[in-house]
Amino acid sequence: MKFTGTIVLLLLTSFAGINRAQSATHQINRKGKFYFYWGWNRAGYSNSDINFRGKDYNFTLKKVAATDRQTEFSVDKYLNPANATIPQYNFRIGYYFTNHYSVSFGIDHMKYVVRENQFVKISGSISKTGTVYDGTYVEENIQIKKGFLLFEHTNGLNYINLDVRRIDEIFDFNKIRINLTEGLGAGILLPKTNTTLINYERYDEFHLSGYGINGIVGLNISFFEFLFVQTEFKGGYINMPDIRTTIAESDRASQNFFFYQFNVVFGAVFKF
Repeated sequence: MKFTGTIVLLLLTSFAGINRAQSATHQINRKGKFYFYWGWNRAGYSNSDINFRGKDYNFTLKKVAATDRQTEFSVDKYLNPANATIPQYNFRIGYYFTNHYSVSFGIDHMKYVVRENQFVKISGSISKTGTVYDGTYVEENIQIKKGFLLFEHTNGLNYINLDVRRIDEIFDFNKIRINLTEGLGAGILLPKTNTTLINYERYDEFHLSGYGINGIVGLNISFFEFLFVQTEFKGGYINMPDIRTTIAESDRASQNFFFYQFNVVFGAVFKF
C-alpha cells in the first residue's frame, strides 16, 4: 500500500468535507450535546528505519516491516467489560460546540509487532555483548530473530489524541439517518514497548515516546438521534524519537512511520 498517497488523499477528503455545506429535511440539534463511542480497529503500518542506541551499541535497521496483532474473537474477550482493553480498541468522547462541529478526546489502542525472521539491512556497531552480533556493519543483511531482537508495542501502540470533526447528513429515513463525518487530529504516543535486545534484560513498560497527527473520514448511521454505529478510515503519521528498550535509562530506540486504521465503533449522543 502506498501510505503517503493514502494519507494525502485522506487529509484532502477531510479538508473538503470540513468546508462542505449540506442541506437536510430536518436539522438535528447537536449543539451542546456530548457523544461517546467504543469499538475495534484493524491497523497497518509502513516500513520504518529503527535506530537502537546505548552505551555499547548504536545501529539502525532499515525498512523494518511490522503488523498489528488481532485478538481471536470471543464474546468474553470482546464484550466482557473486564477484558475490554485486551483487543485493539478505539474509545472517544466528544462535545458538539455547533450542530456540525465537535471537539473530542480519544485513545486508539493499536498493537505493533515487528515481523520475526525477516531480513533487513543493518548499519552501525555493536560491542562488548560477548555474542556473534558484536561488530561493525555497513548496509549488511541481518535476520530479526530470537537472540537478536524482539520489538513490539503490544500493550500497546497507544495513540492519545484530540480531534476536531464535522458531521453532515447525507440521507434521512425518518428515525434512521446516514451521515458523513471527517476530521483532523493530533496527539501523543504512550506505548508499552516489549523489547528483548541481544543479551540485555527484557523491558516492557509504558513510556511517553513521541507524537502523531491524523485524518479521519467515516460513515455514521444514527438511530432515533441518540444511538449510532460508525465505520471509519483513519490514517496519519507517527514519530517516536524516545522509545525505552532496556532497564538502562540511557538505552533508547527511535522510529517514524505512517499508519492506517479501519474502525467499527458503537456509540450514543447525550446531554447532561
